[in-house]
Amino acid sequence: MADELRFDGRVVVVTGAGAGLGRAYALLFGSRGASVVVNDLGGGRHGDGSSTKVADTVVDEIRRAGGKAVANYDNVLDGDKIIQTALDAFGRIDIVINNAGILRDKSFQKMTETDWDLIHDVHLKGAMRVTKAAWPHLRKQGYGRIIMTSSNSGLYGNFGQPNYSAAKMGLVGLASTLALEGVKSNVLTNVIVPTAGSRLTEDIVPPDFFEQLKPEFIAPTVMWLCHEDCSENGSIIESAIGWTGKCRLYRSNGMMLRKNLNDMVTPEDVRNNWDAITSMSGAKAYDSIQEVTGEIMTTLENLKSASSSVSNKELVLHTNYTFRDSILYALGVGATRREPTDMQYLYENHENFSLVPTFYVTFGPIGCMTSSLLQDGLPDLQLDPTRILHGEQYLEIHKPLPTEAKVESRFTIQDVMDKGKGAVILVKYETFDVETGEKLATNQMSAFAVGAGGFGGPRNSPHVIPCIDAPKKKPCASVTQKTNSDQAALYRLSGDYNPLHMDDNMAIMSGYKEPILHGLCSLGFSARHVLQTFANGNPNALKALKVRFAAPVKPGETLRTDMWRNGNRIHFQTTVLENNSNVITGAYMDLHEAKSPASMSRNLCSTQNCESDGVFGQMADYCKSHPEQVKKINGVFHYIITQNGKPVSEWTLDLKKGVVCRGKPEGKIDTTLTIDDKDMVQMALGKINPQLAFMKGKLKIKGNIMLTQKLKSLIDANKPKL
Repeated sequence: MADELRFDGRVVVVTGAGAGLGRAYALLFGSRGASVVVNDLGGGRHGDGSSTKVADTVVDEIRRAGGKAVANYDNVLDGDKIIQTALDAFGRIDIVINNAGILRDKSFQKMTETDWDLIHDVHLKGAMRVTKAAWPHLRKQGYGRIIMTSSNSGLYGNFGQPNYSAAKMGLVGLASTLALEGVKSNVLTNVIVPTAGSRLTEDIVPPDFFEQLKPEFIAPTVMWLCHEDCSENGSIIESAIGWTGKCRLYRSNGMMLRKNLNDMVTPEDVRNNWDAITSMSGAKAYDSIQEVTGEIMTTLENLKSASSSVSNKELVLHTNYTFRDSILYALGVGATRREPTDMQYLYENHENFSLVPTFYVTFGPIGCMTSSLLQDGLPDLQLDPTRILHGEQYLEIHKPLPTEAKVESRFTIQDVMDKGKGAVILVKYETFDVETGEKLATNQMSAFAVGAGGFGGPRNSPHVIPCIDAPKKKPCASVTQKTNSDQAALYRLSGDYNPLHMDDNMAIMSGYKEPILHGLCSLGFSARHVLQTFANGNPNALKALKVRFAAPVKPGETLRTDMWRNGNRIHFQTTVLENNSNVITGAYMDLHEAKSPASMSRNLCSTQNCESDGVFGQMADYCKSHPEQVKKINGVFHYIITQNGKPVSEWTLDLKKGVVCRGKPEGKIDTTLTIDDKDMVQMALGKINPQLAFMKGKLKIKGNIMLTQKLKSLIDANKPKL
């Protein structure tokens, strides 16, 4: 298979690989080109005895199948010896699968310290020792994958396994920290929670159930987590009987029991509010300890009455925007009729007329520039408006954003950090619908005031929502689009009238040769690209995003948005092609549900207008509104549109997924159709018979010709609109 996951040149260590899960892992990796160190002490399930036979048997199996493998019989507490075996035999180490385990099941009352220590030595300390020995090699080479093996007993507890469950949950905590410490070196750590039959459970579970718990159903998931194309990190993955899913910890919204810093909390306060405290309605999962700490600190900030350097003054900005403002913003961030998913932003009569979801970021510069928020809120700092740069932006959307509304944005200064050469000012603003009172969005902008540092303030803040660097590998998808030479002039009409983006003299005073494009404008381009690629253009898919503005963009330059998918989080980085500089870095967008990209790369820069673009645009709209009917066609079609005999445009109709978009399909294509631009329009209007067009050579078809007959229903449904 051309797309088969391979591990040629990689070296994997599997502990406890003599039977069960470990054996399944070792055999699968050996069959895919990896060199395997089969570690097994050869003891019983209670940790007693030893034998070289079990490891040797697996090594022989791998070698007989044409693979490479060596045996290791050391205890996992001697992790350095296990890793040294890999280095001596194969010269490197790439993957560590901590799988070794024993059982000493007893109730807590009957359990001895020996029972506790033996379990922790093998499961937790053993995994630490093996990983610790491999760690410097993985970091130095800039690549590594680590698997910790936990258990449902660890996640949920199990009667008679206090020692085992504690060790298994300890591995989750260890993996979470290693994921943070290793990510910069491309060393990723994940946890597998398998339910599989093994020598530990063969006489514990019923025989018919045991038969379905084949380790071979778990091994493919572990293999994917260890592949260089997988960017999953710090995750808990559960797998059993061919099913695989992701586990996370959730926390309730809780309740603040104090009204100000002078209040105390009594046990009665807790008792009286216990239902609200423990309600899981609206519970939230957190991705980092920084998020948890930051939310606690935000709650504390609301209790503070004043601060020596930051005023608790709140600014309220009222905005009344109409559909015209929605369309103007969309044009300002590059929306174009050439991209079918952009039509919903540009035409008020479109059946899915929508607001580009980054629209609310515009309120930040407007609020700060048109008010005395910064100067009054920071009385001890001397700020030069011409030397304040937009550093970072965070956006979280709580409700679908209306295309017309009266909204109220409430601004507060969260913190000020002293960076020596300058000060970083964190401004938070929450936007509410005036009529309903609902909170629609939360933003945080980071402004860098050049020359305002050195006031003795803290260098860091718990309020900072961190950026996350993009993975160091080839992106999953890229979209390229050229900005207009008057892009800044257009974008500023959405409210950011900073003369830096328009006035030559002001740009020179700020250290630039010419006016630059708004960073938030570049953000709008990139956000559209991510939504087009991973959400079928659905603006309501955006949950949150965070970006860092790393370098300026000149109006007229070309932006390329590179994207990496990690579950429902899309990491992205934006580059100016003319000088190959990264202008947006550390960026990610969290989606409610990410879709697979329809194509690896797309170019929206072409000025070639095709009459048939409208045909495909109508098809895209129909697919969105009639998904069940479309999926009955069940085919992937590749359209090549020509003009004067030369290809000028490509379109994908993935009617298995209900996706219509520009570009060539990724993966298997059922049918490729080549047709002239004008003929495509005439055929869609019913003025050219498809069969006659095919017979006369005007329509060329490769692949499953019979499948194209099903397209007639899709084209006929759009004739009235065309």
